[in-house]
Amino acid sequence: MLVILGFAMIAVFMTLIMTKKLTPVVALIVVPTIFGLFAGAGLGIGDMVMDSMKSLTSTAALLMFAIVFFGMMIDVGLFDPLVKLILRTLGNDPAKVVLGTAVLAAVVSLDGDGSTTFILTTAAMLPIYLRLGMSPVILTCVAGLANGTMNILPWGGPTARAAAALKVSPSEVFVPMIPSLIAGMIVIFFFAWHLGVRERRRLALAGSLWVGKADKLDAPDAAGTSGTSGKRGTATSGTGTSTHDAGTPSGGSLSPALAGSADSSAVLIAVKPRSAAQTRFDEQVLAVANQKADSVNTSLADSQLDPNRDTLRPKLFWFNLVLTVTLMVVLVMDILPLPYVFMVGSAIALVVNFPKMKDQAKALVAHAGSIVAVVSMVMAAAVLTGVLSGTGMVDAMAAWLVSVIPTSMGPYMAVITGLLSIPMTFFMSNDAFYFGVLPVLSETAAHFGIDPAAMARASIAGQPVHMQSPLVPAILLLVSLSRVELGDHHKKVLWRALVVSLVMLGVAIGIGVIPFG
Repeated sequence: MLVILGFAMIAVFMTLIMTKKLTPVVALIVVPTIFGLFAGAGLGIGDMVMDSMKSLTSTAALLMFAIVFFGMMIDVGLFDPLVKLILRTLGNDPAKVVLGTAVLAAVVSLDGDGSTTFILTTAAMLPIYLRLGMSPVILTCVAGLANGTMNILPWGGPTARAAAALKVSPSEVFVPMIPSLIAGMIVIFFFAWHLGVRERRRLALAGSLWVGKADKLDAPDAAGTSGTSGKRGTATSGTGTSTHDAGTPSGGSLSPALAGSADSSAVLIAVKPRSAAQTRFDEQVLAVANQKADSVNTSLADSQLDPNRDTLRPKLFWFNLVLTVTLMVVLVMDILPLPYVFMVGSAIALVVNFPKMKDQAKALVAHAGSIVAVVSMVMAAAVLTGVLSGTGMVDAMAAWLVSVIPTSMGPYMAVITGLLSIPMTFFMSNDAFYFGVLPVLSETAAHFGIDPAAMARASIAGQPVHMQSPLVPAILLLVSLSRVELGDHHKKVLWRALVVSLVMLGVAIGIGVIPFG
């Protein structure tokens, strides 16, 4: 019964958020509560949830103060030069921007921390996506894929857990999987380019052409003229986003700060490719009037779009840069708890950049929406994890999956473990899988002469899918910062993550580091 209830609970939860019948926060609270009561939790369900919540308080504090810190750094203009550099390097081509997102997320993922990766990637790339009128769902998809794949690094968590659970060296697990990691990243770069090309086509159909120099489009004058050609751009009626393969950012339409004009119309920028005989893109843009500019919601990076915002602190640029680099060094060195590091960093940034108490309060309130969104989801996730573990659903589900494997499949236990890791690490925490399920699978495999190191390698193949789980606080942070619905993110990312995981598993089998029979 617990097995049926456990899988049914996950299925109902995923269905409700992907069909947008309930918000993730409500679904994370209501669905587990109902199923927990059916499982016989009774009044003890409260203690289950509170025990789970205790382990998430430090995560919530980290995410809260990380949003405050990086939100302030964006507001004061620390990332403005980086955005301009990326724009000059990548141009206004959505395909290059999405590919650049994958590369940036992969590089930052070397840190091993998903939250840091998503904060930095969002801070650098979200303003560009909004600037070009691109869907933020593509950003979350590509960043999630890249970080999930890089998550198999020895210091990333899963590899260390697998090695500890089976008492093998992390290097024995990771080094043979490097070809699989490379293959997975190649697939992700392909997905990124393909998504970028589709987004380019979508934007090319969104409005009329406006000829002008792309590098002068940062600040069109109030009359809507180009800074180089002096020709007025005529915007046609249209919307900034499309329901076709774009997803729906929960914030609605894009910021009118793009236009820099006296009216409230927002301008979206994209690039129209040249003919096949030409090697580069025309410096042409699409000027599209956003009919729903009044419904805009600010997000973490919206203020980045306005070069005249009153929160800019150009004279404090070097101070803020040194402060940010120092925080990143301390983070990588892991000499202090991360929540405390960001607490101190946020306090210093507030005092220096906003000396007046009124301005400090305003700077904090400016990011209240993002903070509430992510912290509420982390706390609500405690209900799901608490019910899963407290009622014994997780243990029952794991035992059932192991029991249904016939003895004749014993020689294929490594491959089976790799396949099981894909759904199981999505439905349960890494700790539950690696310390609860993997040892049982490995013990069974040992009777067929399968090395524990090979079982550990197989177990990390599902990490690209695991990283998309609503049980992972970092992915909740990513979608919150990007103002993307979790259901929209899942629609675009889950099947791609499954492909990446299968490719990684297939390559590992092909080169012999995971035995097949």
